Order: sequence, then C-alpha cells, then structure tokens
Amino acid sequence: MLDPTMIVPMLCLLLLIGAVAGVISGLLGVGGGIVLVPAFYYAFGALGFGGPYLMQICLATSLATIIVTSLRSLSGHHRKGAVDWSILRSWAPGIAVGALFGVFVAAGLRTATLQAIFGILGVTIGLYLAFGKAEWRLSDRMPGLALRSVLSPVVGFLSVLMGIGGGSFGVPVMTLCGRPIHRAVATASGFGLLIAVPSALGFLFVSIPDGARPPLTLGAVNLPAFAVVIAMTLLTAPLGVRLAHATNPKPLRRIFAAFLLLVALNMLRKSAGL
Repeated sequence: MLDPTMIVPMLCLLLLIGAVAGVISGLLGVGGGIVLVPAFYYAFGALGFGGPYLMQICLATSLATIIVTSLRSLSGHHRKGAVDWSILRSWAPGIAVGALFGVFVAAGLRTATLQAIFGILGVTIGLYLAFGKAEWRLSDRMPGLALRSVLSPVVGFLSVLMGIGGGSFGVPVMTLCGRPIHRAVATASGFGLLIAVPSALGFLFVSIPDGARPPLTLGAVNLPAFAVVIAMTLLTAPLGVRLAHATNPKPLRRIFAAFLLLVALNMLRKSAGL
C-alpha cells in the first residue's frame, strides 16, 4: 500500500526525472532511458517495491515513455532537415524484430541479471561517451544489407535489455560509418521510436505478480510514472533538440559519461549482492 506521505516527494522526483531525460534525449542522442531506468529503480525501491521483477518494470516503463520522447525529438529534428529517412527505412525491420526478441528475453530474466546487463552495457556506453572521438571511422558509408541484417536486430535487442532508445548504439554506428554527429543524433531519435513501440506493447503482456508491482501497473508498465515523466519530456525534449543544434555538447557528454559510469558500476554492485 502506497504511503500517502510519499506521494508529493515522489511526484516531485518523477517530474525532475522526466525533465532531465527529455533534455538528454534531444541533446546527446543517448536516449532518456539511461536516466530513467536507474531513476525508476531507486524511486520504486524507495516506495518499498523490490524483488526479482523490479527491473522488468523499470525497463518497460522507460520504453513506454521513449515512444513519446522519441516522437517529439524526431519531429523537432525533422523540421530542421536533419533526419536521414533512408537509413530509418532500411534499418526499421531489423530493429523492430530485435526489440521484440529483447522483450521475450527480458521477460524470462530477473532483476539481478538485468542489473548486470545494464551495468556492463552502461560502462561500455559511458567509456565511449568519455573517450570516443568524432573523427573515428570504420567506413565512409553505412553497412550494406548483409551487415545491416545483423547489426539492426542487435541494436534493438540490446536497447530493450537496457530500457533505452536507439541513440546509445545507433549514434556510434552512424558516426563510425561517416555520418555527421548532428545527423546521427537526429536519425537515432527515429531508432528510439522503432525500438520503443513494439517493446512497450510487448511488455504490456508480461505477467508480474500482484505483490511485486507498484499500484496501477499494466503488464510491466507503471502508468503513473509513465504519465508524469511524459508530461515533462513533452516540454523539455524540444529544448534538448535546440541545444543540440546550437551548442557544442562535448563537455556535457564528458560530465554525463562520468555520471553514467557511476550509475552503471552501482548497478553491477547491486547485481552482485554487495
């Protein structure tokens, strides 16, 4: 039963979480889920909800919010002519298939395992954000059909296991293949939509025991957290888009990378029961 004295503090916390996630999604192209998943984990934990299904709820709720966040960011980037629609169309089928497979796998895992996955992948992304160079190149063009058929499902699959949009994996793939960073960030917002829609719908059918889920949770998606966070991301995602086109985000990337590394390492610690 939810303690009434926790409602106002939790509402304020969720509003702050949504505001930060929206800006980050538009500004850095790493997906607000990197903030939302650990934030939901600690928020739900503060309410007294834990156990083996908590990370499933965090992933599912994060992905549901990314539907709106990505759509808003994609619209903003499209108005600036920055989205590469040919890449989105060619990568869409594989990303969607990988996302659905990610839901299937995540539904069979428990909190400790999902924490370990989030921690390992989070450390990898954090190191790339901290030390990756804009001039790094593996190719001057995007992967052809054969390699794309492998990479696109992997992007969708890993993103679902972290509860994030496609930016964290999509942006490095595109920049390493010669796409300008602003164009990669813009196009990756579409990756987020391709990941979040099928996976959030899939998580609605994942069964969570009544005693293990916060109130008003449908499947694995917590509706109050979804609604509050969306209210803020609708306001702040366009701000992130404007900042992405008007500023040099490199210093912010380094700060965010350090934050992400701390969060990811803490997830690994918790997964080990320490």
